[in-house]
Amino acid sequence: MTDKELTRLVAQLSLQYFHKPFADQACFNSRLRTTGGRYLLHNRRIEINPKYYKEIGRDELIAIIKHELCHYHLHIEGKGYRHGDEDFKQLLKQTGSPRHCKTLPSYQEQERAHHHYQCLACKQNYTRKKRMDVARYRCGRCNGRIIYLK
Repeated sequence: MTDKELTRLVAQLSLQYFHKPFADQACFNSRLRTTGGRYLLHNRRIEINPKYYKEIGRDELIAIIKHELCHYHLHIEGKGYRHGDEDFKQLLKQTGSPRHCKTLPSYQEQERAHHHYQCLACKQNYTRKKRMDVARYRCGRCNGRIIYLK
């Protein structure tokens, strides 16, 4: 999907769910990492993370666009467009837009613990994201020696 096609989709969804036109630009921004999209106030542009479209699909893309359109239309009308504002929460409910986007499958894999340790004495298991030096640490339960499993 190109930026022009994305802008057309955003305009179509704006008319369908908000009954208001979308007269600005929408584009993909591959520099976005942990968010599905963002609305830029100064130039009224919507940026979408292309990873969500590639990894999760069109339904999640539409959900993200609806969320960003809530920011867009409330900002233009001069109402509360921030996540904590009551106007924003009400518009999310009215349009069936999600409050947060799903976590990317590729990002979930990074969050998993990759290093597994075990105490030799009490068999207590430990999982860590970062590798640790087993010579410097002891078991917090029995003060036994810890070994690296994988």
